[in-house]
Amino acid sequence: MINGSEPFDYASLVVAHDESNAFDAVVPPIVQTSLFTFSSYDEMVETYRGEKVRPVYSRGLNPTVRVFEEMLAKLECGEDALGFGSGMAAISSTVLTFVEPGDRIVAVRHVYPDAFRLFGTLLKRMKVEVTYVDGLDEDAVAKALPGAKLFYMESPTSWTMEAHDVGALARLAKEHGVISVIDNSWASPVFQRPLTLGVDLVLHSASKYLGGHSDVVAGVVAGPKHLIDRIRGETLPYLGGKLSPFDAWLLVRGMRTLPVRMKAHEASGLEIAKRLQSLAIVERVHHPALANQLPPGLSGTSGLFSFIFREGIDIRAFADNLKLFKLGVSWGGHESLIVPGEVVLQQKAQPNSAHTFGISARSVRLHVGLEGTEALWSDLEAAMAAATTT
Repeated sequence: MINGSEPFDYASLVVAHDESNAFDAVVPPIVQTSLFTFSSYDEMVETYRGEKVRPVYSRGLNPTVRVFEEMLAKLECGEDALGFGSGMAAISSTVLTFVEPGDRIVAVRHVYPDAFRLFGTLLKRMKVEVTYVDGLDEDAVAKALPGAKLFYMESPTSWTMEAHDVGALARLAKEHGVISVIDNSWASPVFQRPLTLGVDLVLHSASKYLGGHSDVVAGVVAGPKHLIDRIRGETLPYLGGKLSPFDAWLLVRGMRTLPVRMKAHEASGLEIAKRLQSLAIVERVHHPALANQLPPGLSGTSGLFSFIFREGIDIRAFADNLKLFKLGVSWGGHESLIVPGEVVLQQKAQPNSAHTFGISARSVRLHVGLEGTEALWSDLEAAMAAATTT
């Protein structure tokens, strides 16, 4: 079994050429069709009986989508993967496959806000209880797990970027017979492979680093075949969150350069985080690498982190004076972005919880893109100077 600390190897995944492609093409084709026909009555019967696996309708299986799924499964060291039309489609379909009315979920605090809202709206209507725990407190996790159906993790977490010992948490879930799921969008499989640490299922908002170009909205889940088969059979066909062939093709394109991009995001992000930490006007920087050491299984960091300004900086003026950093949600693309915490706290979507999200009104989330460290730092310096009020 490959373990999470072994070097990441792209040799068997990123190849210059795949001779199985139509016309011997370097890039796999886009199979842009809604349905597939059968050569005979018998073949149709075999397919409907499940004796033969082949594309029937692109809501369930499409050759281009399958290329992406197989690629991601290899990256995450899983047996299979399933693509979706968004990260939330992947999250909702996965969770709803394994919980029923009256069940209970344990989730780490500070999860992605829309996952939190899913738990507090649709799951609440289904009478599914959610217990939030501090993922850094393994005793608290152990106490919360008995009787739960699902353990939902995210590491590092949204906004506060808390990095957990994922392997230790996965072992606790297994001890109590609880299915463990983790959102691995922040680290990507380049820096963290949760399945090798004992987690049952790993999710991605593929819109982020997997795609890498801010031109696709998608999600994916990977894991053992028997669990992926359950999601494929019980929720994907009926919730309808399928991944389109063109979006899958864009994801395959993006994943070819994933390790190169991740190392660039890591280097610039960490350097800027260190410089911010040294400033008197910054109260705290939330970046996993600024702690004493990364937890087991997390071998690197991405370009997403947050920090908190002290009084004396007008955050509105800071945001409006930035040139390279743009005001925008999401992250993981080539561009640098900021999101002020005080804006997020005004969002109308409910339920809303500053405690659960871990967002301070004076916090700013940065995504450090690929424009270059010095250019980005000059942009931040100029904006901070223009926003200084004392």
